[in-house]
Amino acid sequence: MSFDMKKLINPLLITISLITIASGIAQIIAPAFVLSKISLTNSTLDGQLFATIGMFMAIFGTLLLHALYSPFPNRAAVLWCAVQKFGACVAVIYGVHRELFNFLALAVAIFDFFSGILIAYHYLSSKRA
Repeated sequence: MSFDMKKLINPLLITISLITIASGIAQIIAPAFVLSKISLTNSTLDGQLFATIGMFMAIFGTLLLHALYSPFPNRAAVLWCAVQKFGACVAVIYGVHRELFNFLALAVAIFDFFSGILIAYHYLSSKRA
């Protein structure tokens, strides 16, 4: 039995999309709670900005899900979802470096990094329409 990444990639990307949507919605609904787990600071402004970031996470997760289920290939959407994941990874690592986030936030950065790799793999392995 051989390992076939192409058969596994769509279910992985769907899972990543759903996790991104769910975590984005959690940040929108309860930013203070989420921040209490990963942040070293937690002001009203922090909560508002975190909720705004959550909105964009939910949008990008939905965009990726839409691109995966669309009958029309949307490589541009997939590419920009990969860019979003890599950007989020860098932003979280920078936040940890600046001591705004605790080390638990690195789990988020790792998730985003590997998500970006899988999304980029899907982008690069998909054929141009």
